[in-house]
Amino acid sequence: MFSTTLANAQQIITGRVLEKDNGSALQNVTIKNQDGTIVSISDDLGYFKVPNSGVYQFIKPGYQTKTEGVKSENLIIQLELNPDVLNAVVVNAHQLPLELKKANTTIAVISPKDLERSNSTSPIQALNRVPGVFMQSGALNTNKISIRGIGSRNLYGTSKIRAYFQDIPLTSGNGETTIEDFELSALSRFEIVKGAGSSIYGAGLGGTIHLVPEQAYLNKTSAESDITIGSFGLVKSAIHLKHGTKKNSYNLVYSDTESDGYRDNNAYQRQTFTINTNHFLSKKDDLNILASYVDLNAFIPSSLNEDAYNNNPTSAAFTWAQAQGYEDTQRGIFGAAWNHQYHDNLKQTTSIFTSFRKAYEPRPFDILTENTLAFGVRSRVLGQWKKFNYTLGGEFFKDRYISKNYENLYQDAPEGAGSVEGDKFSDFKENRTYYNLFFETNFQASASTLLSFGLNINKTAYTIADRFISDENPDQSGDYSFKPMLSPKFGISHQFTDHISLYSNISHGFSPPSTQETLLPDGLINTDIKPETGWNFEVGTRSAFFNNRLQLNLALYSLDVRNLLVARRTGNDQFIGVNAGRTLHNGLETVIKYQWIKQDKMALHQYATYTLNDFKFKDFVDDGSDFSGNKLTGVPSNILNTGIDFDTALGLYSTVNYQYVGRIPMTDANTLFSDHYSLTNVKMGFKHEFNAHLKFNLYFGLDNIFNTQYASQILINATGFGGAAPRYFYPGQPLNYYAGLKLSYMF
Repeated sequence: MFSTTLANAQQIITGRVLEKDNGSALQNVTIKNQDGTIVSISDDLGYFKVPNSGVYQFIKPGYQTKTEGVKSENLIIQLELNPDVLNAVVVNAHQLPLELKKANTTIAVISPKDLERSNSTSPIQALNRVPGVFMQSGALNTNKISIRGIGSRNLYGTSKIRAYFQDIPLTSGNGETTIEDFELSALSRFEIVKGAGSSIYGAGLGGTIHLVPEQAYLNKTSAESDITIGSFGLVKSAIHLKHGTKKNSYNLVYSDTESDGYRDNNAYQRQTFTINTNHFLSKKDDLNILASYVDLNAFIPSSLNEDAYNNNPTSAAFTWAQAQGYEDTQRGIFGAAWNHQYHDNLKQTTSIFTSFRKAYEPRPFDILTENTLAFGVRSRVLGQWKKFNYTLGGEFFKDRYISKNYENLYQDAPEGAGSVEGDKFSDFKENRTYYNLFFETNFQASASTLLSFGLNINKTAYTIADRFISDENPDQSGDYSFKPMLSPKFGISHQFTDHISLYSNISHGFSPPSTQETLLPDGLINTDIKPETGWNFEVGTRSAFFNNRLQLNLALYSLDVRNLLVARRTGNDQFIGVNAGRTLHNGLETVIKYQWIKQDKMALHQYATYTLNDFKFKDFVDDGSDFSGNKLTGVPSNILNTGIDFDTALGLYSTVNYQYVGRIPMTDANTLFSDHYSLTNVKMGFKHEFNAHLKFNLYFGLDNIFNTQYASQILINATGFGGAAPRYFYPGQPLNYYAGLKLSYMF
């Protein structure tokens, strides 16, 4: 009777601690009662036990301490990351959950605080504060991202870099990636793996960008509205609805962004809808569902020659203004991920996904229509055996791309009519397929040393059907399958102390040519073309001093890229892709953060990131011209970002950011360079909670406060047509402002 009474009095309750946004189980979470006594510590799967119901604190370095009432069995506790101690955060960048300080590749985490430092209409400022990452933006719909110099030679858009939205690929079968269309407020953070170290993702020589969607809290319901106005007719509104029950959460985000644009023919309108749900079906099963839709209509001012850039930067390129060139695009993605825990040492995750993109783009030289439909599956097991943690799985992806080109008769139309569709002169259907088989393991060699090995096998194939054949248009139908590509990775990390670690890795990466690069002028497939390949050698450290007040991350790397793909001009509007050489990417990246003041009443933090790029053509002969030894085109020599964040308990806050961008080579011959420039941005605001339910955030920002003239994007190796001067420059915005109000209500 005494034993039964004692057991009933204690009422042992079991729960689980998860990372709020990526769902990782958090181990070694300290659970304290109201007296400050430690009553439990979560295990490897995040499970914990407390002796009875009550209010407890959940504490883990890298995450915000949470106080939660524990009343029922199988309660799930969600912890949010602490942006001041990111090295302790658990990342899923390699699908093996691991604290960032133990990783043996360079991984950057862009936290919600990083995103809130700037205007929410574009990720450019947040991405450019990451060392090694450089995003150029000619307009809200014209962007290009390079990582460690990879992707810099792509003329329009981002290539040779992979991206995932949760577990859904955002990279097309042609290797093109677009992330700037997604609503930033629907994301909780970015995780960026730099270089060729992301062995389990396949064809991404430059690295992989993970967009982590925001999740709703369990057992809470809230609504939020955010409206922003700004220079050049900017108006943006967003609505967030979040609802959580004991085992299910729903997060819905709608946004509408409109702008007249800084330049002529620069109007922009985008609507987005994102829904993300999580369902904890049982102790062993959970299901995540993600859907996103983007409707974009944006005019294109294009690039300018040097004279127009200096004297009339608000103008659009003459022919683009005449044709009133624009893009009208709708895109959507849908995916579902099922997680099943077989037992303590074995878990399976399976994702299915599909996406579509429909685009209509009138341009001065033609009108392009595009339709893409993709689908795929990604499945892997995660296990633990003795001192080994491992993941083994595969990814299959297939997309069908249909493109048609029509004459643009804008020159024959009345003035101001813009583009007029004429006769069709091309019609292609492409099927693009790849699969990845991957394996990665971490071996705990000692309490402080972790060894890693990874291997990816990729097979990529293209099939092209030319559906417009005539005497003037040779049949360009054909297919090409690349040989299976093996990409290994070796890594080691060692923790000298809990706050100082050293890591190193050797990894292989590759990027196959696009279907356009495989076509010869006579319409045949170039079977001699090869994928770009590269070996990456890297060493780095993650350190913290003075009770985490000072954080220092440093990485040195060398990336040797062979079979460099270049577009060679063979005639009027005719290009072919050729393997023309070899580049060597040597670089240094560093991040320094210091907390000058961290008190209950106020906090003052400073950060600085620096990138030093020494990228050169090691061996590059193109069409008889030898560019060996020249600097790699399209990449600045160095980039510096520094800033200060100031917060008070009263709700006042401010942030100041300074960015310096070095000169950029604009031609392979290095005869032209863009000017270096500096930008200073500032944001300030006031946050206040009226009561336990209602709070607001009023903010105001100024970008480019010193009104610097600069080129926000460079078109490398530009060529003038018909005697016109080449158009290298996309002008950046002058001094501009934005202001907004965010209201949140917790039910």
